[in-house]
Amino acid sequence: MDKLPAQMTAIAISKPGGPEVLLPETRPVPVPGNGELLVKVAAAGVNRPDVAQRSGSYPPPPGASDLPGLEIAGEVVAVGPGTHRHKVGDKVMSLVAGGGYAEYCIAPDAHAITVPDSLSMTEAGALPETLMTVWHNVFERGGLKSGETLLIHGGSSGIGTMAIQLAKNFGARVIVTVGSRDKAEACLKLGADHAIDYKTEDFVAATRELTNGAGVDVILDMVGGGYIEKNYDAAAIDGRIVQIAFLGGPKATVNFTKLMTKRLTHTGSTLRPRSAEDKAAMVSAIEARVLPLIRAGKVKPLMDSRFPLREAAAAHRRMETSQHVGKIVLTV
Repeated sequence: MDKLPAQMTAIAISKPGGPEVLLPETRPVPVPGNGELLVKVAAAGVNRPDVAQRSGSYPPPPGASDLPGLEIAGEVVAVGPGTHRHKVGDKVMSLVAGGGYAEYCIAPDAHAITVPDSLSMTEAGALPETLMTVWHNVFERGGLKSGETLLIHGGSSGIGTMAIQLAKNFGARVIVTVGSRDKAEACLKLGADHAIDYKTEDFVAATRELTNGAGVDVILDMVGGGYIEKNYDAAAIDGRIVQIAFLGGPKATVNFTKLMTKRLTHTGSTLRPRSAEDKAAMVSAIEARVLPLIRAGKVKPLMDSRFPLREAAAAHRRMETSQHVGKIVLTV
């Protein structure tokens, strides 16, 4: 194997601010520690938390890289001691705690997944964060079962488009909220049963009508704010609302009586601060339950756009327009 370079190009956050603060710089190639892989990055997914970190509102957890980037795909070029799942030369995709916007990135051996033949490396770079977020929140926390109805807010996002596919493959009915006709069409094409334009329709009334007044069993919400009380109204008896972000703000005035009268569960999670053991458990579940669907071509990330690594700022601008449908990826 070729000798590894000592230096690499990475995209750093020069100071908190807009997309223009994302600047290429030269960094030492990291060295894998115990249980770690060094991956030569082929593609890195762009996610909302990257935007939050860039603007200064989402600092990396202790010990994590200060570089943005939470998911990567590429080739293993070195392994640290104590690795047993992957070896040099393997093509892997992995959730990472940071550092994805770079030519080389450290990935925990326990969190890396072998890239199935059904995916390109660019598609693989768009999967790990989305896959783990959806699997954990919709199925593990939300307990979505076959025959139930799932309401997804932000159906055309990377998370939303993955949630549609997984929920349909596991036998659920899917309703999404979107902000345009194009986004509605993209979601319906992916398998969503109904798309509600939140700009022109009241999603509570629409979901009531679509469920004959019963309401929806699980709600995946990245909006928060004024949606919180509406979610309580849209939910069925014993409904589960799973919060994964607060694009509409983290505070709301809510009549919590509905929590009792409908026996609702309102839970939530964020991936980045979870323990390595928690993430490894999610990876095991995904390998067992979801990878067969990916290998069979039944699930794949919907791709919006790709940008060269050095154009990370343009990728962030694209995400902040909220016009994207599916995943935005940096290619190295």
